[in-house]
Amino acid sequence: MPRLKVVIAGAGPAGLMAAERLAQGGAQVVVHDRMPSPARRLLMAGRGGLNLTHSEPLADMLGRYGDRTSRLAPLLEAFPPQALRDWVEGLGQETFVGSSGRVFPRTLKASPLVRAWLSRLDGLGVELRLRSTWTGWDAAGQPRFRGPDGAGGAEPADALLLALGGASWPRLGADGGWTSLLSEAGVPPAPLRPANCGFVADFRPDFADRFAGTPLKTVALRHGDREVRGELLLTGRGLEGGAVYALSASIRDTLEAAGEAWAFIDLRPGQPAADLAERLARQDRKASLSNRLRKALSLSPAAIALLREAGPPPSEPLALAERVKSVPVRLTATAGMDRAISTAGGIRFEDLDAGLQLRARPGTWIAGEMLDWEAPTGGYLLQAVFATGVHAARDILARTG
Repeated sequence: MPRLKVVIAGAGPAGLMAAERLAQGGAQVVVHDRMPSPARRLLMAGRGGLNLTHSEPLADMLGRYGDRTSRLAPLLEAFPPQALRDWVEGLGQETFVGSSGRVFPRTLKASPLVRAWLSRLDGLGVELRLRSTWTGWDAAGQPRFRGPDGAGGAEPADALLLALGGASWPRLGADGGWTSLLSEAGVPPAPLRPANCGFVADFRPDFADRFAGTPLKTVALRHGDREVRGELLLTGRGLEGGAVYALSASIRDTLEAAGEAWAFIDLRPGQPAADLAERLARQDRKASLSNRLRKALSLSPAAIALLREAGPPPSEPLALAERVKSVPVRLTATAGMDRAISTAGGIRFEDLDAGLQLRARPGTWIAGEMLDWEAPTGGYLLQAVFATGVHAARDILARTG
């Protein structure tokens, strides 16, 4: 009996995970990727320690996926965080739980994991074809690819898995170019939008130039009825950082609806305004405002300058303390897809069956960030990407193996 042949477009985490499971199930697997090396975004993520997943209870984790929870829950329950940790450790990479509950490889690097993974895939007979771009289907319904020399042709297969990523950090390979091909096939995706992204703020040029790259540590950011503690990064254009990313979906949606969004920064979270006012009142009124804020509240020069960006600070201690607790920042745009950590939008779950197979194109499955979902940073992104790859592979084997 001929072996099942599966072609995968995309050598990122979802595509490579599916390739491993398919090869272990006896399939012949060929993975194409348009870049000169695989897993580029995973390697980039490794520069920040490679946050693989999170240690919180699965029930809590599921809530991180918003209105896509019902679709992703069965996949995450079948491949939960412990399964991902076991898989990583099976590649010889010990994991640990950080103080925030996030899970990392002990080396805090992606390169040892990727090397071990590629070695395993090679041992399973997975064929990797680089600088090979998926260009759709031929008249017979077979996937087409274009090589580095510009020549193209069909790659006969029993099944096709598309794991081409979203559109963030396009220089690493995922540029969203697949959207037009799927639209032509009758599967128009939800518009791709930046997620876990920074924002352009209405800062004066002199402030932006002076403090670009300066962190604001141990602050809180509020938008709407949500407040998140963390770190902010002042950029030449606006704000980035963990607290911003955690609220980015609601800020982005407000921007799209209203053309602007207001965020409020608490420079001294956990400290009541009345306490701050008392400390300010004890300062010499003849001292400069900067000195009073620095001595009484230990505010940094960047924090003091940010306070001034909101307009002339009040002189009365309680009003000044209240400004410190709620510095308004007008946000005018996202920082752009090329700086976003991830992507929202993509192939709608309504266009897929339970196994992630396209209803309009039987024999084609979708996995990873091409799907229409988003989640905050903290391990939730990679966990779901891996889980979708596992799920699609299982379904392909069950239906065609």
